[in-house]
Amino acid sequence: MLAMALFVSMDTCAKYLGQTYSTVQIVWARYFFHLILLSFVLGRRLPSFLVTGRIGLQLIRSGLLLLTTTLYFTSLQFVPLAEASAIFMTAPVIVTALSVPILGEPVGPRRWAGVFIGFAAAVVIIRPGSETMQLAALLPLVAACFYAFYQISTRFLSDQDPILTTLIYSAAIGALVMSALVPFYWQTPTLEHWPIFVLLGLFGGIGHFALIKALTLSPAAVVAPFSYTNIIWATLFGFILFDHLPDMITVIGAVVVAASGLYIFHREQAAKTDS
Repeated sequence: MLAMALFVSMDTCAKYLGQTYSTVQIVWARYFFHLILLSFVLGRRLPSFLVTGRIGLQLIRSGLLLLTTTLYFTSLQFVPLAEASAIFMTAPVIVTALSVPILGEPVGPRRWAGVFIGFAAAVVIIRPGSETMQLAALLPLVAACFYAFYQISTRFLSDQDPILTTLIYSAAIGALVMSALVPFYWQTPTLEHWPIFVLLGLFGGIGHFALIKALTLSPAAVVAPFSYTNIIWATLFGFILFDHLPDMITVIGAVVVAASGLYIFHREQAAKTDS
């Protein structure tokens, strides 16, 4: 729950800064200060964690996370926090759909039903064809697709490299790529905005640490349902800081997306138990 609160705090900082600064500069800060945090925590041990036997997959995975962050932060300039968060929650549903062609995992009819219901709920939130529909609402959905590929690539790496190695590459690649781009978009932050830029990286880095720690203390089946608490934080922060509350259609859609994701996860655990 702490990890989810920190991730939404990071998104809130990005949305606030997006009113003044470019997405490139915001994404740069998210990865650059995350890398600074990791370097400080690991110290002299950092070089040892850069050793990997799957450098290609590490680069692909890091690139997918960078694309996810860029698309999602861009969407926050146009879409309220709660709506963007609700649409992005389709990522676990997309992972299930992709696990058949990519991972060769069997998916039964009940899990496929959960996938279709989850997608239908996302369509309800986006509301194509209505006056309230924005093309920007598609950005968190595309971001969720990239994040699904990111999660699948993480599965491939889970048996190959330590978690910290994967975490370092995610931060380092994002920081290097965005450091090459940010000079073309740079706008010197004000004194009051610099702390928020730093918080972007700290919230992201500490959030990842909290999530990893949770997964080391408890099984994934215990931890996973709490990931849907992000919609609570997104709604709360959106109301307090941006004076926005989601309408009833968005609330219903978010509940259905979360329910479908939890049902899919439940069926996955049941299938593992049966096997």
